Amino acid sequence: MADYGKYAAGHLDVRVEDRLAFVTLNRPDRLNAVGDGMHEALEGFLHDVNMDEDVNAIVLTGAGRGFCSGGDVRGMAAGAATPARRPLGRLQRGPKWLVQHFLNCEVPIIAAVNGPAAGLGATIALLCDVVYMSDTASIGDTHVRVGVVAGDGGTLIWPHLVGVHRAKEMLMSGRMIGADEAGRIGLVNHVVPADRLMEEATAYARGLADGPTLAIRWTKLAINKILWQSFNLVQEFSLAMEDMTFETEDHKEAVQAFVEKREGRFVGR
Repeated sequence: MADYGKYAAGHLDVRVEDRLAFVTLNRPDRLNAVGDGMHEALEGFLHDVNMDEDVNAIVLTGAGRGFCSGGDVRGMAAGAATPARRPLGRLQRGPKWLVQHFLNCEVPIIAAVNGPAAGLGATIALLCDVVYMSDTASIGDTHVRVGVVAGDGGTLIWPHLVGVHRAKEMLMSGRMIGADEAGRIGLVNHVVPADRLMEEATAYARGLADGPTLAIRWTKLAINKILWQSFNLVQEFSLAMEDMTFETEDHKEAVQAFVEKREGRFVGR
């Protein structure tokens, strides 16, 4: 079995029991925002678990009252205020690698969305293979609300789940939606009472863990070929667009407005 304890420093708690890995995004004071090493921990975990013959299924959830609030907007605000230019091509590394690791991972991943899943947090949930969502949770890709393109997986996965027109509607507005709407439009597989979320997600994962491993894994990989085709078409372009929007005045205004809890005043540049 792999040593998953090393990922605790990146706010990723991993517990393996009888061929099931229970993975918790563990930064509850920030609604499990992806920062302070969590991105790298997820990348590393997905690589390691793919080689671990002792794990046949994964249940992924968040600590506290949220699943994952996405990128650390306060960190973005600090970065936007720094005059030094960001390294060119930086989004073509970690952000691209994380999506690739999700698509490459043979082990089925079941998301248990226990609270808000926003921006990258929504992408992490939706890149899982089956999504269970608490009836009190919400989900949405909020990238545009901080003035950037949803380049780190949103433009890839949403059209496959809800169609092109609905994906445009949701990603261009950055609107969060409740569990009932998410279930109705097919964004998630199952909406369940909050107090039964882990029970339901674990029961499905247990069925996979006890099933014919190779048939299950290779079925997943075969279906993921559809996503790989879209990945090759849109991912690097989307990340390049996102990278450019990080340099805009509107992005700087959006994150500052978030920190100051006010509406943004945008100028289109």
